[in-house]
Amino acid sequence: MDKISVLQLGNEDWSSTYTIPPEAEWVYESELTECPKRPYCLVFIDKIPSDDELKLLHKCTKAYCLYVRKGIDIQGNFLKFCISKICKLIRFEDVGIFLENDLKYYFPRSYGEKFRNNNLGIAYGFKGSVKWHGNCGIEICGDFGEEYNQLLFWRNNIPIEKGQTIEFWMEYEKTKDVEIKLIITQYQSGSLSTVINKWEFVEEQFEHVVNVVNNEQSGPVSVSIHAKGNGTFKLIALHDRFARPGHGHFLPGGMRKVSSKREEVFFYFDPGDMKPPLNVYFSGYKTKEGFEGYFLMRNMGAPFLLVAEARLEGGGFYMGSKEYEKMISDEIQEYVNDLGFKNTDVVMSGLSMGTFGALYYGCDIRPHALILGKPLANIGDVALNEKLKRPGGFPTSLDVVMNVFGDANKWNAYLLNDKFWNKFAKTNWNETKFIMSYMIEDDYDSNAYQDVISHLNSKGVKVYGKGVHGRHNDDTAAIVGWFQSQFDKILLEDYGREKE
Repeated sequence: MDKISVLQLGNEDWSSTYTIPPEAEWVYESELTECPKRPYCLVFIDKIPSDDELKLLHKCTKAYCLYVRKGIDIQGNFLKFCISKICKLIRFEDVGIFLENDLKYYFPRSYGEKFRNNNLGIAYGFKGSVKWHGNCGIEICGDFGEEYNQLLFWRNNIPIEKGQTIEFWMEYEKTKDVEIKLIITQYQSGSLSTVINKWEFVEEQFEHVVNVVNNEQSGPVSVSIHAKGNGTFKLIALHDRFARPGHGHFLPGGMRKVSSKREEVFFYFDPGDMKPPLNVYFSGYKTKEGFEGYFLMRNMGAPFLLVAEARLEGGGFYMGSKEYEKMISDEIQEYVNDLGFKNTDVVMSGLSMGTFGALYYGCDIRPHALILGKPLANIGDVALNEKLKRPGGFPTSLDVVMNVFGDANKWNAYLLNDKFWNKFAKTNWNETKFIMSYMIEDDYDSNAYQDVISHLNSKGVKVYGKGVHGRHNDDTAAIVGWFQSQFDKILLEDYGREKE
């Protein structure tokens, strides 16, 4: 894994007192005069920085990654800086313990993935029924026995390095008479059968993510599900991610919310300079799990909120149960309130799948502006286009219809369109700007731009549009370039914020 870059700013180099872990790239400065191109993974401060140093620290310090030695006088600009970075205090005598136990969780690159359902195998000899529901899961019904027996296994193994912690999260449903457990087996590298470690997790542990802590040696792990009892078990998905136990999900400070149906959504909030606007960015479709747009939003200097989800194959378009959707809208509103902002101090944005999230939850927030690249609004049409207009191009759209209504058919596709437009048409958009760059020959949702305009029943709403020739995934660079330029324009003209 990449080195963990650490800045220590103070009057004495801590590396002469404490043992620095080998994974750390330690940088000691008594005076800070320049910043690297990328911010440090971790910053320790052991003195009162000057105002010039604070300007540099703003650029090279990430939120949730700042530790100030307890006893340092924190006031004035230094206090504002600490608040904006959500700093933590650390006692000098606890530094060694932190370096040994916690520093490893500030690694620079996050990673998460879903075990692919097409790599699933059914245990030999199982005589019950098996139904596949695309990426919405596999449903198994029958007698699983009085003792735990293997029911499912994945044919592909995943690597785990020495000293690494991997978290697992399983989405599933079952009847009450069925009991399950997750078994993770590690093999010696290069061997097909030599077991060096084994972890077992029972249902009581599934309320939260389960962590596999590998302190022994590197080697691949295989995963299987064992079951007993009689009834139905539906496996929706199994996720594995680089873990930061106690320090956040995907990024340090990343938050995870879960519905009663085990549906996840993730948030990352950075206070920036704590001045309007709050920029909310919804991640697009991707099979690699995690947040999107971090550096784009961070470089604007304003407070920002990243929203991401990892259901189905690469995202479920932020739609789900009423509980799930309320979880998202409530969380956004809470950050607006915590900053002391009005809803008209919010800019919501996204690309492709992220545009649907921005539009859908924009109905609840009614922000100052919506900045959208390759907007998608008629998700039912995206699914219908899979048969003739875009065969095999985006089958996840069929999963989205099935996930919301239980079956992927033509009528449910129309209902999915109505689900959005009924909410959109009832919203008063008179204080909102719509800024959209769209593909003229879009093969996903060819009518999104025109339909948004035709459903705007509010007076005073402003629409800015730019069409680019091509299908949905053609010339993304032109879309992203215009997307960024419009963000810069909104921040400058509406909020007086110069681009840094």
